[in-house]
Amino acid sequence: MELKVVRYSSSEESTLGLLFIDGVFACYTLEDEHRAIKVMGETRMPAGRYRVELRTFGGHHWRYLRKYGVDFHKGMLQIMDVPGFTDILIHKGNDDDDTAGCLLVGDSANNNQVKDGFIGSSTMAYNRVYAVMRDALINGDSVYLQVCDIN
Repeated sequence: MELKVVRYSSSEESTLGLLFIDGVFACYTLEDEHRAIKVMGETRMPAGRYRVELRTFGGHHWRYLRKYGVDFHKGMLQIMDVPGFTDILIHKGNDDDDTAGCLLVGDSANNNQVKDGFIGSSTMAYNRVYAVMRDALINGDSVYLQVCDIN
């Protein structure tokens, strides 16, 4: 499975993107802003191609497991081997306060050039895209994420 995030709007506080799954638009994304020098928990990951795996430990995992149960939640979607970064997850959230370098997903996006970035209907988007990626990983398929900057 090939995921692609196309970052289309960067501001002082956030980065908005579009997530495609096997070439089909799936949802919007929100990340922290670009920084020339990384600040822990306040910097987006660099553009590149990364493997995605299920992670079955950590605070997010246990919270999502309690919320969703074992039938739905099989682990957090973790973006692997990002140079200079660890513990980058794909999860739900609405603004840059909800991400510490992670990739948030949502079904709507506000213009981050006017105000700080915001994505809405994050739970709906997460439930939908998580299930697709989870099933691929459980079935033994490789999942890769290509992150591209266009501005």
